[in-house]
Amino acid sequence: MSTAVLTGSCPECETELTVPEMVEGETLSCPECMLTLRIEGISDGRLTLQMVEVQLRDWGQ
Repeated sequence: MSTAVLTGSCPECETELTVPEMVEGETLSCPECMLTLRIEGISDGRLTLQMVEVQLRDWGQ
């Protein structure tokens, strides 16, 4: 039994990513630049990825 894989490239560092089957809206991290990416679309096994802005918490220190 084979597992479907999807491919895409990081919009920031252009690293080619290969991930197991995922759905639109899920997030993943680029292993190279560590940005959080959201899957915006999937077409013919190719991912369209968008950077997600991460809000850091201000703990008042």
